[in-house]
Amino acid sequence: MKSELYVEFSGKQIDTKSLLETAKEIWKNDGNKVKDLQSVELYCKPEEGKCYYVFNGEGSSDSYFGI
Repeated sequence: MKSELYVEFSGKQIDTKSLLETAKEIWKNDGNKVKDLQSVELYCKPEEGKCYYVFNGEGSSDSYFGI
């Protein structure tokens, strides 16, 4: 089964797959190995233009990227 999820808000459309790929790139760019990434939680806040991420149960208020 193929599935896709899009978030639409205020005239913008966000592809959730691209949000996950961006988060994974952040993990790798921080010097981590992909095999060490056990879980990713994303909290998309379109009204702020931000996507917050939690890697392996750890995150902070400055763990986000722009959408």
